[in-house]
Amino acid sequence: MKIVSWNVNGINSCIKKGLLDFMKKENADIYCFQEIKVSPKKIPEVKGYESFWYPAKKNGYAGTAVFSKIKPISVIKGIGNKVIDSEGRVIVLEFKKFYLMNVYFPYSGRDLSRLKFKLRFNNLFLDFCEKKAKKKPVVIASDFNVAHEEIDLAKPKENDGNAGFHPLERKWFDELLKKGYVDTFRIFTKEGGNYTWWTWRFNARKRNLGWRVDYFVVSKELKNKVKKSYILKDVMGSDHAPIVMEIDAK
Repeated sequence: MKIVSWNVNGINSCIKKGLLDFMKKENADIYCFQEIKVSPKKIPEVKGYESFWYPAKKNGYAGTAVFSKIKPISVIKGIGNKVIDSEGRVIVLEFKKFYLMNVYFPYSGRDLSRLKFKLRFNNLFLDFCEKKAKKKPVVIASDFNVAHEEIDLAKPKENDGNAGFHPLERKWFDELLKKGYVDTFRIFTKEGGNYTWWTWRFNARKRNLGWRVDYFVVSKELKNKVKKSYILKDVMGSDHAPIVMEIDAK
């Protein structure tokens, strides 16, 4: 099974920049999109895929969507918290061998004004995830909005304590991995310089001054079933790059 995850930073904008051609070329079984910023009514159907949408109540903000060739057993929208779920950040598709969680984690804000909200979201999501993981393993496809280690961003010293590299955000990611979840990219790639997000400013993408904030994380039971996990760094259309995971779903 080939799964693509991508923060599209506005799915309408990304479609205008070639999203549908990208989907056709990659021919993935499932696409998980974050930050769609729109309701599904304005989006064309994609042949061969069933789509599942969870837009935010606020128009032009956040939201998630999944396009799948494989019919899920069930679909869950939200984690059961009214305030958090109003932003459309978690949509879960249940398949035979695992739950696929498409998640858009909050951004803490340049002034850290949403750090408290993000940490609350993180903890509530992890509780939700742990409950599901008791039934079957979990795959998390997500923009986590955090670079976990210094190797995961180009300028760690300059960004220490900033949103996306705050000690409390990183500590939570430590706790996630300690519970037995696995950052699949690091199974295959140990070196730095591999990023998934670049600011539009300072010609950052061309200079590769980026952050790795997008991950496929899986339950430890699935670790040996993951065949590939990589970044499509040259695919344009958003300030994020798509990430891909191939997993034995038999």
